[in-house]
Amino acid sequence: MGKKLVFGLVGCGRIANKHAKILSELDGAELRYVCDIKRDRADKFAKEYKAKQFYDYSELLKQKDIDVVDICTPSGLHPEMTVKAARQGFHVVTEKPMALNLEDADWMIEECKKNGVMLFVVKQNRLNPPVQRAREALEQNRFGKLFLLNTTVRWTRPQEYYDMDEWRGTKRFDGGVLLNQASHHVDLILWFGGPVESVLAKVARLDHDIEVEDTAVALLKFKSGALGVIEATTCTYPHNLEGSLTILGKNGSVKIGGFAVNKIETWIFKDIRNEDQYIQESSTFPPDVYGYGHRVYLQNVIDTILGRAQPYTDGYEGRKSLEVIMAIYKSAATGKEVKLPLK
Repeated sequence: MGKKLVFGLVGCGRIANKHAKILSELDGAELRYVCDIKRDRADKFAKEYKAKQFYDYSELLKQKDIDVVDICTPSGLHPEMTVKAARQGFHVVTEKPMALNLEDADWMIEECKKNGVMLFVVKQNRLNPPVQRAREALEQNRFGKLFLLNTTVRWTRPQEYYDMDEWRGTKRFDGGVLLNQASHHVDLILWFGGPVESVLAKVARLDHDIEVEDTAVALLKFKSGALGVIEATTCTYPHNLEGSLTILGKNGSVKIGGFAVNKIETWIFKDIRNEDQYIQESSTFPPDVYGYGHRVYLQNVIDTILGRAQPYTDGYEGRKSLEVIMAIYKSAATGKEVKLPLK
């Protein structure tokens, strides 16, 4: 069976359930510690996953047998928690977004590097089978020259969603639709389109009592010359309609839709191959995308730390989408096109 890495999980909320279940099932992992300032949550996780619970993060970090700290807390807490774990010599997995500004992201990357530990930023939608198929086509140059890329997030979040926890919808701890709901989609459009040269954007708060935007539209100019569009909202009536990625090139067109980039809706290439018909006709996969890619992602974390693999998305990869989102905010605030990289 080999070595098991000991995980300490902090933040026992919604997404942590996925992390904890997967870590309890993976051969190479042992979820030994859980932590949450809400005692009932920590107690529930400890009982369910046969782990020791803590209510204070500093107490969790005193456990010298930890190999990896898995951070599933509100986004604004990720930087400080990452740095504290790194200074104790622990590798770090953090949910998206890694931070709410670039200064904090750079702090996280630098502290992990300085302390000789690895930083993993979860971007599990890259691992959806339809996305992987499209990525293979891109790497095989089946699209040819890229012309236009689009990602659309038409989701709904009622006011009750934001009212569930005091941190939701705040600038300090959460961020708006771009940092929260659409950060994976921004990551995907960059993964396919490559580096961005400039951004022009508008953001708005249209239908929620929150501090941040619930709707955003951005125009991207990629360094390749291709153009891109990001559209994201949590104001869709009456339920989630779409979470999609479209790639249009000289020799191919692909749209991955469904409500969470989990269904191939268009698959057309100039160089027709035998597998294309099967891919075009394949059903939605996975049917329930929430947490699907986390299993493969967390296995990669284990394999990377044990020297058997390269990381799917490290701190540098996590920073790329954050920089574009920061450029979108800057453009929206100034009304001007913003060049990248940001200074």
